Amino acid sequence: MKRDLISMLDVKNDLTDIITLSIRLKQQSKRGKRIEHLKRKTLGMIFEKPSTRTRVSFETGMNLLGGHAIFLSSNDIQLGRGESIEDTAKVLSRYVDMIMYRAKSNEAMKELAAYATVPVINGLDNKEHPCQVITDLMTIQEHKGKLKGLQFVYLGDGNNNMAHSYLLGCGIAGMNIRIVAPKKYWPETYYVEEAKKFGVTVEITDKIKDATKEVDVIATDTWVSMGDETEKEKRIKDFKGYTIDAAMMNAAKKDAVFLHCLPAYYGYEVTKEVAHGKQSVIFDEAENRMWAQIGIMVTLHRHMFP
Repeated sequence: MKRDLISMLDVKNDLTDIITLSIRLKQQSKRGKRIEHLKRKTLGMIFEKPSTRTRVSFETGMNLLGGHAIFLSSNDIQLGRGESIEDTAKVLSRYVDMIMYRAKSNEAMKELAAYATVPVINGLDNKEHPCQVITDLMTIQEHKGKLKGLQFVYLGDGNNNMAHSYLLGCGIAGMNIRIVAPKKYWPETYYVEEAKKFGVTVEITDKIKDATKEVDVIATDTWVSMGDETEKEKRIKDFKGYTIDAAMMNAAKKDAVFLHCLPAYYGYEVTKEVAHGKQSVIFDEAENRMWAQIGIMVTLHRHMFP
C-alpha cells in the first residue's frame, strides 16, 4: 500500500530499520556492490524552494538505485499558475513512481500526498524537514554507536522545520532533547507535546548558560531561513549570544559531535572554528543526505510493492 513521508511521525515504527538499511546500503555501495533496488523507477522532484543538497542527493541516490530523477522547478510546472495541487498530484502519479516535494507550505505538502497515488517524500516544508533529521540521526548512529539515552541540544531558531523534526526524531529515537532559543522563537506546542509522548526528557529554554554542558550532540541551523530574509537584522539581534563557539563545544562531552544541515553562516549561528573542527561531522552529515534518502526511497517502495 502507498506510504508517504510527510512528518517524522510517519516513521515512528521503523526509524531504526530505515537508519540500519541506509547504513548497510552505504557500506555495500562503497565496497563496489550494486544497490539497484529501484531499477527503471522514476522519481519526480518538485522544487518550490531551491536547494543544492536536496537536488544532488536525490538525483545521485536514484542513479545509484538504478532509477532516474526528473527535476521540476516552479517554472517547469503549472502548479501555482492555474493547475490545482490535486490535478498535479494525479497527473504526476501516472508518470512517476515516487514524488519528492520541496514545498513552501505544509498544507500544500499534505494536499499533494492526499491526492497522489504514489509515495510522496517531504523534501522540506515550513513545518518539518524529515529527510534531514533522519540523515542527522543516521550520522549520530555512525559516530556514537547508539541513539537511545543520548542528550541532544539544539540552539537557535526553535520555531522552524528543523527544530520541529528534531523534537519528533529525538523522541522516536529515545534521545533526550533540549531546545535553547529566545522565547519568541520557541517551537510550536504540538511538536513539544508529541515528543513527550515517547517518554524522553524534553526541555524548552532560553537559558544559554550551561546549555551544552555534558551533552552528546550539539546542533544548530541558520537564523535566517528562506523566506525570512527581510527579518535578517532583527533576527541577528534577537539571537545574539546563541552562536555556537569553542567554549560551548568545550562544555560538552569530549566525544560530543556537532551537526549543521548547511548552508552555514559563520560568525552567526556557529563559528567556522567549530564547524570545521575535530568534533564537527557536518560533511559526513551532508554526504548522508544521499544515503538516508536512499534508505527512505527503498523503504517506501517496498511498502508500495511488497
